[in-house]
Amino acid sequence: MPIIKLTQPFINNELHCTEGKARIEYCDSDLPGLYVEVRKSSPGQGTYYLRYKDAKGKTCHQKISKTSEITLVEARKAAKTLKAEINLGADPRGEEKAKKAVLSYTEFFEQHYIPYVTPRKRSWQTDLSFYRLRLKAEFGDFRLNQITRQHIQSFHTRISNEGLAPATSNHYLKLLKHSLNLAIDWDMLDTNPASRIPLFHEDNQVENLLSDEQLDRLLTVLKTDDNRMVCLIAMFLLSTGVRLNEALQAKWSQVDQHNRVWRIPAANSKSKRTRAVPLNDSALEVLRQLTTRDRYQNLFVNFQTELPYTTISKVWGRLRAKAGLPHLRIHDCRHQFASFLVNGGRTLYEVQMILGHSSPSVTQRYAHLSTKSLQEAASSASDRLTGVATEAA
Repeated sequence: MPIIKLTQPFINNELHCTEGKARIEYCDSDLPGLYVEVRKSSPGQGTYYLRYKDAKGKTCHQKISKTSEITLVEARKAAKTLKAEINLGADPRGEEKAKKAVLSYTEFFEQHYIPYVTPRKRSWQTDLSFYRLRLKAEFGDFRLNQITRQHIQSFHTRISNEGLAPATSNHYLKLLKHSLNLAIDWDMLDTNPASRIPLFHEDNQVENLLSDEQLDRLLTVLKTDDNRMVCLIAMFLLSTGVRLNEALQAKWSQVDQHNRVWRIPAANSKSKRTRAVPLNDSALEVLRQLTTRDRYQNLFVNFQTELPYTTISKVWGRLRAKAGLPHLRIHDCRHQFASFLVNGGRTLYEVQMILGHSSPSVTQRYAHLSTKSLQEAASSASDRLTGVATEAA
């Protein structure tokens, strides 16, 4: 560790390791603490460091820059600035270690976020899927405090430009925002870089409402196809407007046929609230045709496995094709039920209560379906005016 007066010519021409050594430090006699480290593997170049003692008296080494990147004059100036900051209580190495102590997004998501949401969020598997598909590759190696708003906004825009639906792109942003909010709650992060990034506002609601002729074709298939259980599930969805998972998890103990009501427990409801579904004549007819009562807990059971159905997508695909409705989704049965209610003159509040929407804004999407009711209302005014005109004549 020779102490010499460092000069720029020495830096340019004399940076070599002593024979038999892997590294050597050339210490500057003009500025104590400043030295150049030269390694045998990189002759002719070195790295400027500042040696100092922290508040506990421990010797620390703070890297300044490579000799190929700055001059000796610049290195001395940087070293003097560091020494002044250290005299005022700063600890460059301590701050650097603290930054490295911050978890990466991968460590945070896998070790903290997923274990936390698994027992608390029914859609945690969707979160995990989104993370594995895109978030891990995009943000996984970044520490939480290295993720920037610009990075997130650029990612949000890019995945949309790549063809991802606006709603799906928004789900990625919402997941980032929610996960980083938890990091703040757990004192792992100070601010959320995903906050105030606007969502995409596009109307991506799809409604495959059936004409009378299309509905007749579907009902004919549902009443005659050999797969009676899946047909009855579809008829039940059309008769109640419930979500598929709610129907597949329905148990006989929750059904009161005498009072014509089915109570969906909070655990099975998307709104996480217990709700009562009124059973009309069509729904009761489905229940009468089921042969699972007193044999199984669930209403809809696959007799081949003797287990409740978890999906009907394959059979539903065949049924809708048979009816000539290849684009009809199973969730469209819920929209069709809502159209029955609205066009039957029921108020949007009644529709909200029956469908179990958490907000009136969700139900508002069905407002345009009441064309027939509005025409009848407008006609009543016309009838009144026509009557007055006739009396006047």
